[in-house]
Amino acid sequence: MSYQGTAHKVGDHIDTDAIIPARFLVTTDVKELGANCMEGLEAGWIKRVKEGDIMVGGENFGCGSSREHAPLSILGAGIPVVVAHSFARIFYRNSFNMGLLLIEVGDDINKINDRDEISIDVEKGVITNKTTGTEITYPPLPEFMREFLTKGGLIPYVKEKLGA
Repeated sequence: MSYQGTAHKVGDHIDTDAIIPARFLVTTDVKELGANCMEGLEAGWIKRVKEGDIMVGGENFGCGSSREHAPLSILGAGIPVVVAHSFARIFYRNSFNMGLLLIEVGDDINKINDRDEISIDVEKGVITNKTTGTEITYPPLPEFMREFLTKGGLIPYVKEKLGA
């Protein structure tokens, strides 16, 4: 499992209202939520993103409400991965359940700048910044969590295990 795209850096303490404001929570349609991703941070933010790009956050990314709409809106925006200094715990759990990969790298987040081209080798736990030529290593995810992601999240994973 690997990813490659342009980094879109946001700040520290990005809460779920910044990711998807409450006024857009009238649907669970992933694409519709994605069309309004990060509207609470900057109107029209989504226009700078293309399919497969990578969101880069600071400390405590995803704090605030426990709503699942926040990771769904990021996925709906075409962003399969968020790399951050750290994540709010409930957001972390919700994101994996929804099929969104999160990678926590601590202070190494400062090795990634807005608009850098980066690639991620999930099995090895390596992020390569192609713009600066630097690498960030992190503990690779356990195999069952990688399997969650390849199945699309917790519900598809459990359905497959149960043969449902």
